[in-house]
Amino acid sequence: CTPHVPFEIYPPGPGKTAIKDVYYDYSDGRMLRKPRTGMLFCYGSGGLLALGPALRNGNQVLNFLNTRFIRWNLERGCLLCHAAGIARDGAGLALAGISGAGKSTLALDLISAGCNFVSNDRLLVHRHPAGHLEMLGLPKMPRVNPGTILHNPQLAALLTPAEREAYAALPPHELWPLEQKYDADIDACFGPGRVQLAAPLTACVILTWRLVAGAPQLHAVPLSERPDLLQALAKPLGVHHHAPGLATPPSAKLSSYQTVLHDCPTLEIAGGVDFARATAGCL
Repeated sequence: CTPHVPFEIYPPGPGKTAIKDVYYDYSDGRMLRKPRTGMLFCYGSGGLLALGPALRNGNQVLNFLNTRFIRWNLERGCLLCHAAGIARDGAGLALAGISGAGKSTLALDLISAGCNFVSNDRLLVHRHPAGHLEMLGLPKMPRVNPGTILHNPQLAALLTPAEREAYAALPPHELWPLEQKYDADIDACFGPGRVQLAAPLTACVILTWRLVAGAPQLHAVPLSERPDLLQALAKPLGVHHHAPGLATPPSAKLSSYQTVLHDCPTLEIAGGVDFARATAGCL
């Protein structure tokens, strides 16, 4: 689908160069095109529309539906966090960090240890009417990289023997940043009944560690004194959330995160990478 309109390029995120989105704004909405796949998404006062080779690009269609679910919740006071979410026994953790920090790997290790899956990379947080913080997950299974799969035996079926051998031969500094996504079905990998799309938010865990020698350092930090950590937790709204006729939600401001999360206990995990110690600390 290629309408004859003057599309504009939506700038790639920090550290990225590939152009994933072009858009055109009309009087009360936005037309968004994915150059790589040819999918076209429209939204505004007239409703929602997805056009193109949708059966071949189900993940993009699902992402589009989830962005509208996110938008609906933002308009009702939720914050959008760049975090994974896990829960157990009425308690939940938000796991945040820059892209590639290992939050998906840590979340799946915690699921292996008995926790439930809430969300993989986007988490909605709000103050429940009863006073406690609550997190909402997105109805989408995680997409994981080869390093995460090799690390967790319960994900083994996602790779063919040839893929496993090829990835296992890579040195850690090449395997860690490798972007090659595989869909991980939580029920198939970990057993049925392990998806829980809402839970109380008990604490935030923020990964600032690096792939260097040394043990991880786990310590409690007040978010009010660490705006850098708050920045890692905040998620920019992105191309799907801006269009004529759509107001900018308050959650786009860092001050909104400070207000809502001021009393949320936070654990920073710095130093070197050790998922076993991090999992124990989170539990």
